[in-house]
Parts: sequence; C-alpha cells; structure tokens
Amino acid sequence: MKTLSRLGVLLRLTAVLLLLDASAARGDDETSPPQFTAGTAKAVISPDEPLTLVMGGKPTGKDHDIYARVLVLNDGQQRLAIVTYDLNCLDVATPILRKRCRDELGIDAAHLILLATHNHAAPIQIVPENFKYGRKLADQIFGLIQEAISKERGPARVLVGSGQGYFVQSYGHAPTDYEIQVLKVMVDDKTAAVLFNHPTHPLQSSQTRIDVGHPGYAVDAIEQALPGALALYADACGGNQFPDRGIIMSGTKEQVQELGDELAAATLKIAEGNLLDVTGPIRSKLEVISLPLADPLPREEAQKLAQDVPMNIGYVPYPHPDRGTNWIRALMKHYDEGIPFPKRTTDRVCTDDGFLIREYETPREFPCKYEEVIVARIGPMAFVAMQGEVCAPIGMRIKDQIRRVGLPMMVFAYMGEHNLYIPTRELVRLDAYQAKVIRTQYASPVGWAPEVEDEMVRGVLTQVRSMFEDIPKTKTLGLDEVQ
Repeated sequence: MKTLSRLGVLLRLTAVLLLLDASAARGDDETSPPQFTAGTAKAVISPDEPLTLVMGGKPTGKDHDIYARVLVLNDGQQRLAIVTYDLNCLDVATPILRKRCRDELGIDAAHLILLATHNHAAPIQIVPENFKYGRKLADQIFGLIQEAISKERGPARVLVGSGQGYFVQSYGHAPTDYEIQVLKVMVDDKTAAVLFNHPTHPLQSSQTRIDVGHPGYAVDAIEQALPGALALYADACGGNQFPDRGIIMSGTKEQVQELGDELAAATLKIAEGNLLDVTGPIRSKLEVISLPLADPLPREEAQKLAQDVPMNIGYVPYPHPDRGTNWIRALMKHYDEGIPFPKRTTDRVCTDDGFLIREYETPREFPCKYEEVIVARIGPMAFVAMQGEVCAPIGMRIKDQIRRVGLPMMVFAYMGEHNLYIPTRELVRLDAYQAKVIRTQYASPVGWAPEVEDEMVRGVLTQVRSMFEDIPKTKTLGLDEVQ
C-alpha cells in the first residue's frame, strides 16, 4: 500500500499526459489526425411469432417493442461498433456477427462490442426452436451496423462521466454498487448518442408479455428529452443486484415506468453535467480469461444424487423440467467413462443451447469459451466489456483499481454469447443461486472454485494494463494486492 501511495503522484501525472494526448487527437495541435466521426442506428427486433421467453412460456401479448441500437465510433483509422439489444443475451447471433463484420466490414471481434440490457421479457436465445430468430437477429443487427457506418458524421467528441442511482439493492452479504456511468457523443456540438449503464437486473411488470423492463423506459425518456439523439442502455456488473422495489425483478407497470423515469433523470443529470472529453485514438483487444473450477463431488455422493434423477435422457435444453439435473448426468458420465474433469473454464466450450461440453461436433471459428473480455481504449478511457452475469463486487473491485490510477472508464457485463454468472467468493461459499448456475443451467459436472473472484479481477486488470503501456507497470492497478 505504501508503494502504491508513493506512486500515486506519478500515476496521476501519467493520466494527465494521457488526457493531453487525447487533446492532441482532437486536433488541438498542427498535426491532428483524421477527423473523429460517429454514427447511430436503431430498429425494432420484436419477433413476428410467439417464441419461448426468458422466463419460460410463450408471450400472451406485447406492452413495448424491443429494439437493437448501434453506436459506431471512428477515429479515422479504427472503428468501434457498440451494439445494445433488449434481450437477456445474444447467443446464436454472436459468432455470425463476428464473422460477417470481420469479413465484410473490416471490424474484428475485438472492435465489435455486443451488450445486452438483460431484459427478461423477450425471447430467450438458448432454446433450439428460437435459433431461427437468433439467425434473423444477426442479419438485422448487421444491417444496423452498416446503417450506422453510412451515417457517420463529424467532428464528433466523446465525453464520459458518472453519478449514483440509489435505487438498487444487493444479495449475498455484499456491498451495493449504485454507480451509473454515461458516455455522451457530440456531433457538431449536438448530442448524437447517450450510452449509459447501471449494475442491476431489470424490473419487469410481466413474465408473459413482450416488454423492455425499466431500462427500456429510461431509454424512451432520454430520447424524448434529447430529440434526435440515440439512447443506448447496457447492463453493468449486476449479477447479484436488483431494483429496490417490487419483488426481486417483478413489479407493477407503474413501478416499472417510475423506476425507468428515475433512471433516466439520474442519467440526464450526469449527461448534462461536467463531463470529461476523452476523444482520441481507438484500440481494442479481446482475450479469454481462464477461470478456476472446483473438484468434483466424490463418486459416492454423486451416486446418491443420481438415485432420484432420470439418467438416460442425456442433456435436455431449457425449458425442459429436467434441465437442472443435466449436471448430475454429466458428473456420472465423467466417472463412468473415465473422462477427465474440467479444472478451468477453458477446458470446455459452450453450445448454442447452453451446455458446457468438451468440443463441438462441428468446430466453430469463434468458439464460446469463458471468460471473454473486451477492453477498448478511447483516448485515455478504458472501456471494459465482460461476458456473462458478473456480480457487483467483482465490477466494483475492477472499477476501484482503474479509478485509483486516474483513468476514465466504463465497465459493462452481459457481453457477447451466453449469460453464465461469474460469482464472488462469498456466493461460492454459500453455494447461492449465482454459484449454482454453472451446474444447473450449463451442465458442468463441477462448480466454481472460490478463487474465481480474484482470478477474474486479476485477469481483467491485467488486460486493462496491457492497453495502457504508458502507465508504469510496477504495482500498477493493484495487481499485487489480488491474491
């Protein structure tokens, strides 16, 4: 800690130099780079037919269309495409979009940031009967990215700020993260886009009707307040956090609208306040962080569990009633056939229907392996996007360390393919719902090791550090403190 304190002044000076670099990138000197531009697009993605929803069952109607939205930033040499969608996760469309954007638009997977609002009142993407919709989504979103590129205008500026939204609560003996982060894009001194997040599950008024949850109503309110601007919401690290009203995620229509308006008001206050201009060169990197898994249950305990479980049905997809025992069938299969148990997440790949398996029957160019993390750099800003439902204490630790060295940032979860929870040490100790999901929903024969929290934090901070080589590496970002 003393060493970190002695480095504090140096690191803050480094951050100032980064801001000066961003100023130069905006054209404040005689050798300014190409003009920074931005483009936006949005479209309705509501299904034309009744499809299985996230909470199971078919929709009985629609209260609000669901949307996909795109913000493209272009520094003159590199593009960053940020996509949000009113879904719980994207899944099937993810590898399709990565391939098409790379091959047809020159946007590689690291520069394509796919972010969910975590909406539960929408079609789920891991039901085989919904795969056709997922492939259609890939086409729709690809077209939106093309549209946003065609609408790029400049000069554009990127500004960031943050504030608090004290209307969430945490679960699992954890502190609560209230932070709202905002990125505002200005084109010709007019607001072109506002991207914001909050670490929470959405509040939903129905589990049987298509809707957008309270973040979707916040988006509506912001677009009404800023005519001509595109509002985009994506979830932060809220895997163990929920709105402070209703029952967990369920509230009345009035409560959902009220909470949406409250989130919009807090976001607009930040967006209209004193923001930091981070306009500058764009870089981005996608890496897979290998996370630790626990040892398997002893065979004797596994056999006891298997006594009351149908063992001859294989892996069954959601919403099959025996989905939650897939992991027991996987556990016994490993014992009976002598299959080595996975020790880390990268020992398995994740199928479209959500199973963690040893390998695909047909190899994929973009396999889904946990834990994917994209870290983009916009001028002096760190833009972090993590796969899965990352729990709030993990996000808080990452943000705290980045904040200590004076870097502006935005930190998101629910990126890309599949929504596996990334739990804290305490949630693993409790074997809470967030810790069980790797078994009950993803058919892993083993659960999480307690070290998953620390290794997740260390992996993300290491990736952030690699994107900011101009910050001294010794003791940078508190990596020495992550055991």
